[in-house]
Amino acid sequence: MLQKLLRSVRNFYVATALALLTWMTFFDANDLPSQVQNWLKLRELEGDIKFYQAEIRDVQTERREVLGNDRLREKFAREKYLMKKPTEDVFVIVDEKNEPLEK
Repeated sequence: MLQKLLRSVRNFYVATALALLTWMTFFDANDLPSQVQNWLKLRELEGDIKFYQAEIRDVQTERREVLGNDRLREKFAREKYLMKKPTEDVFVIVDEKNEPLEK
C-alpha cells in the first residue's frame, strides 16, 4: 500500500515536471525557439558592430588626413564627389553596369 502511494506521488511529480518542461520549451513567452532566434540575431548584430566600428575608424582616419591639408581636401573632393572647377570638364568612365570604374 505504501509503495503504491509512493509510486503515485512519484508519478505525479514526474508528470508535473514533464508538463512544466513542455510548457517552458514550447508555449512560454521565452520558449526554446525564441531563445535560439534571439541568440542568432545577437550574433548577427555583434558582427554588425564590428563592421561599423571598422568603418568609423576608416572614416576618422580619412577625415584626419583630408582636413589637415588643403591640397588633399581638393583631391578628395574631386575623386570622391566628382567636384570640378567652373572651367573644367569631367569625364567619368563607367562599366557595363553604369558604375564608375574607380570608387
